[in-house]
Amino acid sequence: MIDEPWTLSPSVALRPEPFGALAYHFGSRRLTFLKTPALVRVVRELADHADVRSALTAAGVPAGQHQAYAAALAGLAEADMIRPRVSAAPAKEER
Repeated sequence: MIDEPWTLSPSVALRPEPFGALAYHFGSRRLTFLKTPALVRVVRELADHADVRSALTAAGVPAGQHQAYAAALAGLAEADMIRPRVSAAPAKEER
């Protein structure tokens, strides 16, 4: 997962909260807590980067914590909060 492109599911809305964010899936009506601001930054940046590792680095997550974040993202993937991105190219061009 860490070397693959992912993105926030189009059926999911993020609502900022002091602890991080609430992720609501409109299809399943599932509510998920993103418990750290760093995880929220990673999820928001997934579509802007070539892979999860790049998004983690851009969000300021130390390399030693990448596997823990990848595990959290895997849980979000199981709940369809994030999805594999069809294209390996980032959604936004870097300038």
